[in-house]
Amino acid sequence: MPGLVQYIVLRRDLQAVLGWPLGALVAQACHAATAAIHLYYQNPETQQYLQELDTMHKVLLEVPDEATLTSLAETLKKENIDHKAWIEQPENITTCIALRPYPKEQVHPYLKKFKLLK
Repeated sequence: MPGLVQYIVLRRDLQAVLGWPLGALVAQACHAATAAIHLYYQNPETQQYLQELDTMHKVLLEVPDEATLTSLAETLKKENIDHKAWIEQPENITTCIALRPYPKEQVHPYLKKFKLLK
């Protein structure tokens, strides 16, 4: 299964507007990615992805705000795209979404409007 990629989509406003430090943003992405791998561990594509540890491919995208992230989560759910929305506690703030590993062409249509995280 060549071309497996794990997409992670972060809220840009956490840092730009709310002043979260870069390390906190990175931690959110790590939490979500780990949770998605755990939740979909038995999926054959996840297993294949984990067999290629030295060549794992992740793409971090950004959305401007929580509303956009929530809308994306609703679209992914409707389209049966396996993902995990990370909700930071105790603040109860949805910070990011991680998809399980997928062939790029299968999920790119839902993500192509978002820019790489800067």
